[in-house]
Amino acid sequence: MLMDSRIRKLIKNSLQEDIGKGDLTTQFIVPANQKSKALIFSKSEGILAGLPVAILTFKLLNSKVKYKIFKKDGAKIKRDDKILEIYGKTTAILSVERTALNFLQHLSGIATLTSEYVRQIKSTPVKISDTRKTTPLWRDLEKYAVKIGGGTNHRFGLDDMILIKDNHIKATGSITKAIKLARQKNKRKVQIEVETKNLWEVKETLQAGVGFIMLDNFTPKNLKAAVRTIRAFEKKNKKRIKIEASGNVNLKNVKKIALTGVDLISVGKLTHSAPALDFSLTIL
Repeated sequence: MLMDSRIRKLIKNSLQEDIGKGDLTTQFIVPANQKSKALIFSKSEGILAGLPVAILTFKLLNSKVKYKIFKKDGAKIKRDDKILEIYGKTTAILSVERTALNFLQHLSGIATLTSEYVRQIKSTPVKISDTRKTTPLWRDLEKYAVKIGGGTNHRFGLDDMILIKDNHIKATGSITKAIKLARQKNKRKVQIEVETKNLWEVKETLQAGVGFIMLDNFTPKNLKAAVRTIRAFEKKNKKRIKIEASGNVNLKNVKKIALTGVDLISVGKLTHSAPALDFSLTIL
């Protein structure tokens, strides 16, 4: 996992938020030079994600901390599994504990939920994708956790692809006009995707020549009809079109959606509603 300057800054700010002017409890009762061994263990089942972040959180407060890894990111974990052993100044371990566990529990929760969606459609070639519904400034980490859980990443930000959504269409006047304007100014030739709400919009998008179509909040019946229309257009024009299904996706209906023949299913819940896994740290 690449620990770039943004992630390091996020960790530093998170530590500052929690520690503030100083960890009063630890400073007042724990000797400054005391060293201890501590163990992080799981208290629930799931997929581990964010261990490198947790380790860096400890190291940013005490660069001399030593550690032993028992489980790596992507591992299936169960209750009471040993995750990480840490050795260093007791004061540093205690001051970092909550922040490190916060990273670990949130990212592992995302990876675990993602893996559940992936498992539901494992018999199909369809991919599960995230969205931009992420915690501000946590996007890199949350999308990393999605990949650990077996999912794929959609665009990271507004600057890496063109996604013409309903409000863009309303502001412009029509799908055809929006696509035309986007193409005229798309000097970098980045990918263009169009969000559609009904079969008429799908047909208009196809005629405009876009190769990536989102079917947003389609009923199961309309979803099947849209996929048939797009695949027929593909065959006739010998042009590959990528289809994304989005909106109101859950674990109960995700396989039914996958069986319609789409290529990608985007799920906002992966990052905005994943239940956290539970971890604990104990001084040995």
